[in-house]
Parts: sequence; structure tokens; C-alpha cells
Amino acid sequence: MSLWVVLAALLAVVVVVAVALPFLREPAPSSDALHELDAAERRLLDAQETRDRALAALQELEADHRAGRISDTDYRAVVGVLRRDAAEALRSLDRLAGGTSDAEAKIDG
Repeated sequence: MSLWVVLAALLAVVVVVAVALPFLREPAPSSDALHELDAAERRLLDAQETRDRALAALQELEADHRAGRISDTDYRAVVGVLRRDAAEALRSLDRLAGGTSDAEAKIDG
């Protein structure tokens, strides 16, 4: 009876090790070289960053105005400029992304 218990325990240990082994090893990278962006990918990335900054500034202005940290007069003086910047950033990104959907997938992914 004890022989069967020892064999079952040994089999359980072997199965656990066999299942866990792929998770315990560090995956080997196919290459340690970083992907260098070409000119189109760089322009697209710059446009995405410009868009993100413009929208974040507009969002922060809206939040500050709602919270009462910015007066209506100051808000009206700044919101137009920020909206124009955001719209221009979006138009620029649309122009670039229209012809370079592969580059956008590489950068976003």
C-alpha cells in the first residue's frame, strides 16, 4: 500500500514540474535590437503625442473651469486657442494616418 502512495506522490511531483517548467523559464528574446522608427513612423508618433497633449490641456482647462479655479472670462480667452490646437492636431494625425495605417499599428501596438 505504501509503495502505491510513494509512486502516486512521485508521479504528482513529475506532472507538476512538467506543467510548471514552461512558466519558470525566462523567455529568450528573438533579438535584443530595438525597433528604430522610420521617418513616417516618427512623424505619426509626433502627431499622436501632439494630439494627446492638446486634448489633455483642453481637458484640464475644462476641469479647472468646472471646479471654479478659472473664471469664465479667463476660460473664454483660452478655450478657443486650445480647441484650435486640438483640432489642428487631429487633422494632422488624420492626414498622416490616412496613408500610413501600418506605421500606426506598429506604434500603437
